[in-house]
Amino acid sequence: MQNWNEVMINGFLQYLQYEKNYSSHTVLSYKNDLNQFLSFLGVEDQHFNPENVTPSNIQQWIMELMQQGISARSISRKISSLKSCWKYMLRHGLVTTNPTLKIVLPKTKKPLPVFFKQREVSQVLDNPFVPVDDFVRMRDLLILEVFYMTGVRLSELIGICDQDVDLVNGEMKVTGKRNKQRIIPLDQGLCAKIADYIHKRDDYVAAAAQNLFVRPSGEKLYPKLVYNIVHNMMSQVSSLPKISPHVMRHSFATGLLDGGADINAVKELLGHSSLAATQVYTHTGFGELYNIYKRAHPRAK
Repeated sequence: MQNWNEVMINGFLQYLQYEKNYSSHTVLSYKNDLNQFLSFLGVEDQHFNPENVTPSNIQQWIMELMQQGISARSISRKISSLKSCWKYMLRHGLVTTNPTLKIVLPKTKKPLPVFFKQREVSQVLDNPFVPVDDFVRMRDLLILEVFYMTGVRLSELIGICDQDVDLVNGEMKVTGKRNKQRIIPLDQGLCAKIADYIHKRDDYVAAAAQNLFVRPSGEKLYPKLVYNIVHNMMSQVSSLPKISPHVMRHSFATGLLDGGADINAVKELLGHSSLAATQVYTHTGFGELYNIYKRAHPRAK
């Protein structure tokens, strides 16, 4: 029989990376989940026989994770890793049964996405007292505006190259999850700011830049740097408990839907594969709910 390393590392994980086009970060998460399960079972890689795993083993692991205080959402993701693995092994004749089929998962509470108020974002972007002649400051403000005006993910923003931006036609090509590409419109004001930034960047950065957003050395940005840029600027005007690039994405989607945009159009702009992922943004702020109530209820005049 093939050992666990041969089945998993050379088989399943490569399948995820090359056939499913999962990112290296996602593949590593799958690998860690599977290794954690092995550790729970108390077996070594080379002695593991997946045929011996029972639904009871998996349910006991779930109970152990819950006792450790692991969230229901994280547990569901870990079990999803197991499900994908056993589906792969079944398809390739490596096992004959699937112990993950009837697993009962803890219920996951889905929190509503938080978002910045428009005035908070404007307070940062339109501040007349902030000098923008400095390259780094100019870059950081543009990063914030691109997040807010396009709804791109953090990884997508880092990957944008000059050739992806068409300032003449007002379009930007973005490569999202699983290498899926989409076109996002850019308004004239944002196009002008991008053009000014590129001019400033090319004067400031000695090395030729391929990526639109770079460090002063000409190297591409990295996730933690972009996270800090957004957090440092928005924490000055927002009291949200979590401030991140993804909250800018929430704000983009919320703003469009509150403005009457069609949900299917918002789905395409966000690069969602299903409408269900976009529907979470159809929440409405309390202020808007109050206005709707005042307008619609016969006794709330």
